[in-house]
Amino acid sequence: MQRIYSPHSIAAIVSELNVQGVDASETLDGTGLDRSQLEAHTTQISYRQLDTVIRNALRLSKDSAIALRAGQRMHVTTYGMYGYALLSSPTYADARDFANRYIRVIGPFCDASNAYDETTVLCTVEPRHWVDPTEDAYRFAVEFALAAHLMIARDLVGPSFRYSHVAVVYATPQHVAFYDELFACPVLFTQRSNAYGYDLATADGPVSLADPRSHAMAREMCEQILAEVNRGGGVAADVRRMLIELRGRYPGIEVVAEKLSMHPRALRRRLEVEGTAYRDILAEVRMHLAIEYLRKTKMTNEEIANRLGYSDAANFRHAFLRWTGKSPSDFRLSLGI
Repeated sequence: MQRIYSPHSIAAIVSELNVQGVDASETLDGTGLDRSQLEAHTTQISYRQLDTVIRNALRLSKDSAIALRAGQRMHVTTYGMYGYALLSSPTYADARDFANRYIRVIGPFCDASNAYDETTVLCTVEPRHWVDPTEDAYRFAVEFALAAHLMIARDLVGPSFRYSHVAVVYATPQHVAFYDELFACPVLFTQRSNAYGYDLATADGPVSLADPRSHAMAREMCEQILAEVNRGGGVAADVRRMLIELRGRYPGIEVVAEKLSMHPRALRRRLEVEGTAYRDILAEVRMHLAIEYLRKTKMTNEEIANRLGYSDAANFRHAFLRWTGKSPSDFRLSLGI
């Protein structure tokens, strides 16, 4: 609900749909935004507004590759000071470290983390607010991120940069041919994680536009923005972080309020102002963790139920069916697990 991010991603989706003849007002329906606001540097948006635009795009677009095409519009200069800091980084290694540390300032579709060996970089991406790989919105988030990361890398390194491979969790989409056209590398579907790799030698050494003074200035501004973003999450974010850390030992709202030095009634009011409630946050955390366990482990329903604080597997199955419309077993089957 918190409006603390730049609207650049929404602007890219609006522009891509406009090419298809879809008016901006249709793409922005339900967000409270209009086209002129997307061009104002003072406009800030929330993930809820971004989610609305994604679902509008999926409904309105005649092209199932809409997310990949919109992601191609995300050049490094689109990201303001974050992009400027990348361009002025001393080395490509510094740029990668900066990107991972400060990625939250841009309101990303996906979190990203890098792993290295002697010759390659493997970047794993995971949607921040779309957790069910069987939903089109999840695929949209991953596709947008994959395309955007490629555009940024080419802006930094040069137009010859390419991935060595791409892996995604979801099944093969109908626009698979566009993956071949855009990425020009092996693409694997129904994998256990979303990731891409590339040869370290293609993005190593000093950045051509490196400038220590400019980088320090841009980095300082991104640090300030990151602090604002962290504060902007509100009390709901504090409750969410606490519940994730507790994993299965979920207390009542009275205990949570005490840990936050608040009266339970005051906590309920604050959460209501932020458009949520304690039970909703708890359900969200349990759903995220349940999907993570089903995707990445071989735990039984009984084991997962215990991890999530349910009294038995039946209660967990009922809750999961309510969240996703699928039983845990059907969910694993839909992922090919």
